[in-house]
Amino acid sequence: MAAKQIFSLVFVRNKSDILIGMKKRGFGQGKWNGFGGKVESHETILQGAIRGLEEESSLKAENLKNVGILEFEFEGSPTPLEVHVFETFAYTGTIKESEDILPKWYNLKDVPFKNMWPDDELWFPYMLRGEFFKGKFLYRGEDTILKHNIEVVDKPSE
Repeated sequence: MAAKQIFSLVFVRNKSDILIGMKKRGFGQGKWNGFGGKVESHETILQGAIRGLEEESSLKAENLKNVGILEFEFEGSPTPLEVHVFETFAYTGTIKESEDILPKWYNLKDVPFKNMWPDDELWFPYMLRGEFFKGKFLYRGEDTILKHNIEVVDKPSE
């Protein structure tokens, strides 16, 4: 198995709404998701999360909280993905569309799970309850989960 790739995934929130983005190209195109992407070798996971949010939405995170870790394997791909999930309620800047993402606010009751990765609906409740979680998913293609496990775990020290 190849070395895993490290990614960040950032959700901007307020009490009743969440900012997500429609992926316009590349992996996950046509799906709503958080902001972020591959963490570069010269940066920490937190630095990658801050950079990814700013590149994709023009927002600067003031305080990112690590809320979970997701591990993904895709049938036929030797490279697992490790995704560090963050949320923030504090940011500066004005939301702008990027080449990759069209950002949009959704009320938490109206999150478009049918147009998101299938795993999002499974782990979002943990994030919304403030429970630190770890999830593992095995996918066939981009729409079929073959196996999964999610559990509440102790938050790792940072």
